[in-house]
Formats: sequence, structure tokens, C-alpha cells
Amino acid sequence: MSLPDFVEGNRITLLHSGTEYFPVLELAIESARQEIHLETYIFQCDTTGIRIVEALKRAAQRGVAVHLLIDGFGSLGLSRKIIQEMLAAGVRVLIYRPEFFSFRLKRSRLRRMHRKLAVMDASVAFVGGINIIDDCYEPDALFPRLDYAVQIIGPLLGKIHAAARHLWMLVAWVYFKKRWTDHSPVASSNLPVGHQRASLIIRDNLRNRHGIERSYLKAISAAHKEIIIASAYFLPGKNFRQALIDAAQRGVSVILLLQGKSEYRLQHYATHALYGHLLDAGIRIYEYRRGYLHAKVAVIDGFWSTVGSSNIDPFSLLLAREANIIILDRMFATELQGSLQQALQVSCPVLQRSWRNRPRIKRSLNWICYYFIRIVWGLMGYRRD
Repeated sequence: MSLPDFVEGNRITLLHSGTEYFPVLELAIESARQEIHLETYIFQCDTTGIRIVEALKRAAQRGVAVHLLIDGFGSLGLSRKIIQEMLAAGVRVLIYRPEFFSFRLKRSRLRRMHRKLAVMDASVAFVGGINIIDDCYEPDALFPRLDYAVQIIGPLLGKIHAAARHLWMLVAWVYFKKRWTDHSPVASSNLPVGHQRASLIIRDNLRNRHGIERSYLKAISAAHKEIIIASAYFLPGKNFRQALIDAAQRGVSVILLLQGKSEYRLQHYATHALYGHLLDAGIRIYEYRRGYLHAKVAVIDGFWSTVGSSNIDPFSLLLAREANIIILDRMFATELQGSLQQALQVSCPVLQRSWRNRPRIKRSLNWICYYFIRIVWGLMGYRRD
């Protein structure tokens, strides 16, 4: 897998959490006249989800070819009744690897469709980490979930549109829905509309297995001043950890903004096992506890940025279908960096001395969780650590 090709002439807008994302997404759906592709890992039957459902139904009823691809595990909360209502309205709905409540631990069951991507009329696209779910869905959430997406207009749309159509056709063929792929594709414009250089980078289990991780590693190894990474789930392999440590040791400021509110305790505690080694290398770690951190973004040297669906953990880097946008633009990086700095100011720094002085039982629990995950991944054939 080669590193991504960058496309000039785009206009890319940063969207902060669902508060900014959902109104713009809904407007784009309402404005569509020919074709909609929407991919999401979680599609929840809450207020936000129902709004998007109704917008998709209205689009289908006015003759737009609407394609909704949801993940079979992440979107278990989307009721069969809602799906039938969309189908009756003309929305084409496909489920990526439906779950039938099997408890067998198989590698194939973990190969999820984790992308959050939308394209309307091949004229506007959205890529990021935001699922179709209310920002404050969790009952204990006092503040909105911290997450990001980008709106893209420009020549990069050709690649995004092609990626959405390709995955849709693959899943449609699996479920004998060839008639749902017969319409003529909408042509995207290659005319420049801005000055931003960007690339779409996807991860799948065929030709694009390691592109996201390699793009991160290349940018980290070339960093001179500062690396800021925000990742909801952070359990990198040895090569990724070593790249961050090497950067810190050559004088680069390395800052990690990680989840402080535990959603999945096993992975949360396993991540803590890595803190000591990273802190000893001079890497600064902050935990975001104000709300749930769901971001998967990074800024390096105030120029290289990425926004997408990929966490830095085995699930995203080794199994799931993911989509990230990499942007080479100083103004965009400055805006994203400023937003992350605001989040860091309300986050809790993890101090090296106090971390080392934690009770032995807590440190032991962290390592038990870490090695348990490594053993499971090893048994499943994933030993890249």
C-alpha cells in the first residue's frame, strides 16, 4: 500500500461535534437532487437519528437515490420498524455484517464498518468520527461528546464518492441487491474551489490494510516541533509507540489527549499500562473527563492534520473499515489545534511522579488487562505489536 495521493484545490471546513455537524448534514440531505450515500457505524433511534431518518425519507420520496449503509453491530439500536419505514419510503438500506447474537469470538465478527462518511450529489462530502447519535446520549453526560468531522467541497470528492460507491456495491452484491447498483453514477467536478491540499485514506482488509497507520508514522517521524493526538481509544503497537518516543527524545513536544471517562473498562485499563513508559519518555498525557471523548484527530507541526474514524488501537488499525482525511494546510491545522488546546485546558494532566506512585494492585490490573488483550489478538492471528 503506497502512501496517499494528495489533491489540490479543496475547501475543507472543520465541524465541532454534532452541534455543528448534524444541521449541516441535514441541510445537505435536504438539498440533494440525485444521489445520497451515507455510511455510519452507529445509527441510534434518538432525536438526532429520527431527524436524519425523516430527511432521508423525504429525499427518497422526491426521487433521490438514497443509500444508507450501517454496521450490523454498531447499529443494533436501530429498530427493524424504522428500517422498514425507510425501505417503504424508497431509502435503500444495507447492513454490513448483521449480528445474530452469536457469542463465538471469530475474527470475522470484529471486521466492522466503522466509517462515518456521507456524499451528496458528488458535490459535497462529510468524513469524520461522528456517528448518527445525540451528543449527550449517555445518561450521565453533562457536556456534549467531543468529536470532529469535516465538510469537503472540491476535487477530492471524486475519490470520496468512488470509495462510497465501491463499498456500497460490494455489500449490495453480497445481499443480492444488484438492482440497487444499476443507476448511473453522478459525475463529480474536478474544478478547484479552494486552496487546501488533502487526501482520503481508507483502511480495509484487502489492498488498504495499513495506510492510515503508515501515514501517521510518516508524519510523526518527520515532526520537528509538536505532535498533538486526540484518540478515544489508544492502544498502539510497538512501532507506533516507539515513533512517539523517538519524536519526544529528539525534542518534539508530544501531547496525547485521551479518554478520561471509561466506556470499555478492559481497554481503558489496558491503555493505562502504557502510561508509565510514555511519561518517562517525556510525552505529556491529558485525560478528558468533562464528557466523553470520541475524537480521532491529530495535528503535527501546525501543518499536517487528520480527521476521521480511525482510533489508534488494534480494532481500527487492524480490522475495521475506516476513513480519514489528511489535510496539508496551515490555517486548517491552526483551527483544529486551537480547538484541541481548549480541550486540553479543561482536561486532567497525568503527572509522572503520581502515576508511578499508584498502588501496586492498580498497576497489576492495568498489565493484566493489557496482556489479556494481547493474548486474545495473538490467538486471532494479530501479532503486530
